[in-house]
Amino acid sequence: MHARVSSYDGDVDPPPYVELHASGQLRKRARRALELLDGRCRVCPRQCTVNRLADRPGLCRVGRRAVVASHFPHFGEEDCLRGRRGSGTIFFSGCNLRCVFCQNHDISWRLQGERVTPKRLADMMLELQAAGCHNINWVTPEHVVPQILEALPDAVEGGLRLPIVYNTSAYDSAESLALMEGVVDVYMPDFKLWSSDDARSYLAKHDYPEVARHSVREMHRQVGDLVLDEHGMARRGLIVRHLVMPGLVDETAAILRFVATELGPDTYVNLMAQYYPSGRTDEFPEIDRHLYRSEFARALELADELGLRRLDERSRGALSRLDDAGRESAPAAL
Repeated sequence: MHARVSSYDGDVDPPPYVELHASGQLRKRARRALELLDGRCRVCPRQCTVNRLADRPGLCRVGRRAVVASHFPHFGEEDCLRGRRGSGTIFFSGCNLRCVFCQNHDISWRLQGERVTPKRLADMMLELQAAGCHNINWVTPEHVVPQILEALPDAVEGGLRLPIVYNTSAYDSAESLALMEGVVDVYMPDFKLWSSDDARSYLAKHDYPEVARHSVREMHRQVGDLVLDEHGMARRGLIVRHLVMPGLVDETAAILRFVATELGPDTYVNLMAQYYPSGRTDEFPEIDRHLYRSEFARALELADELGLRRLDERSRGALSRLDDAGRESAPAAL
């Protein structure tokens, strides 16, 4: 039996996906999404030439079933997501990018975790709701959109009523994002790089910037600027994350300019300072170091100069935690 204890406030309107399910549209979305796995996989912009419906893995290394590395109440997210009881994170293994600086190599590249059925994935969402989490936070969902949508009807029938957070690298396909309209309440893309040359070098995908720009625009179209409830918790809207990287302040400037001019000054932005050498950065000496304090200070100045007035409070707090060599007191925990 599904547990129904939750932090959901019955006085608050249920998320739109509940109505989608009641109308039968959610299961139709799931069927359409599964078709993206068939033949030549079209779930993400990679367009892998494999039939994942037949359990053949794509570059993401995931076949028919999603793989979950962990699920738990996460207290390391933005304040408007974690609140007092945590964000209900579900970390999906596998990834459609190959970032040379990946800080989660074991789950992104080595596919560690539990291979889950739709019922098991639905149960995970309900377990997190029962634990009192403020939302369900899908982390790295780009390559498992069909599997998520396949599980969601069971979760809704089990009583799921929490806002859904789509926590992504922004390398999403237009088809997948269209299927997520009315399902996702809060989109949280990590806009990594602006130029195709740097994307080719550090993400192994030269078209990442173009795809990310399209994805972020579409996410903003669907949900608009971030809306908080009376307790300061995110109910709906867009949160743009950006990890400031060593020697790449020009990339940061271009991304922030895009956010300010195309999305608007009321866009909620989290500038992150927790970059540290990891993955294969020893092969790329120009980024094989910690972030300098001066680099992150410049990123904050750029945000102010561009009039971005909804900068996450922890962005400014991160500056005080950087020493002259750029090291934080500790890397951010998963």
